[in-house]
Amino acid sequence: MKPILPLVTALLASLALPLSAEDAKPLLNQPGKIISAPDFKQPLGSEWTQTKGKWEPADGVLSVTNIPEQNHIPVLHLATGPTSLIWECEFRFNAGKAFLVGCDGQKHVGRVVIAPKSFKICEDSTEVKGKVPSHTLTETPVDLKSDDWHKLRVEYAGDQMAARLDSQDLQAQHEYLATPKVRWWFAAADGVQIRNVRVTEGQPLAASAPAAK
Repeated sequence: MKPILPLVTALLASLALPLSAEDAKPLLNQPGKIISAPDFKQPLGSEWTQTKGKWEPADGVLSVTNIPEQNHIPVLHLATGPTSLIWECEFRFNAGKAFLVGCDGQKHVGRVVIAPKSFKICEDSTEVKGKVPSHTLTETPVDLKSDDWHKLRVEYAGDQMAARLDSQDLQAQHEYLATPKVRWWFAAADGVQIRNVRVTEGQPLAASAPAAK
């Protein structure tokens, strides 16, 4: 029976490799200098700013808690400047129903919005707080389990934004997305947890036309 074990191990490894390679495949950028890669075993660095809610790192996981009197979804800002970038993380909803990654100039510029049944990229030129929502550029249905960890990769370059949620890719282009950025951010509903965050500067690929819808 023993000779079978190496064969099984090799077979499992061969099945795992294509998924790993696909996860790492760039959407718009090749990775460059690290902007932030917190381990969530200690307090967040000075590059992060807790704007709304509580963001508590412990044991490698960042936990989100809503503060009802703030009347706003919890938000955590990261100072990045206008560089192209790659934003990677894993998250799980738990009892929460929303998870977002977005960017700001002087105003909101764009965002990736994830709900248990929806995954979309939006630009914010039409947004009027409390009156007019963001403009959805592309969207696809998903079926995300609340207790599972989901892998997210968001990339920005020029007037394009792209995202990979688990194995599902989206890509969008809009002139407003080219607005110079000051910061990027997480926004998440109460109870959401985040881990394995890595944000790097991006080196745009030679050709990065948006994928067909």
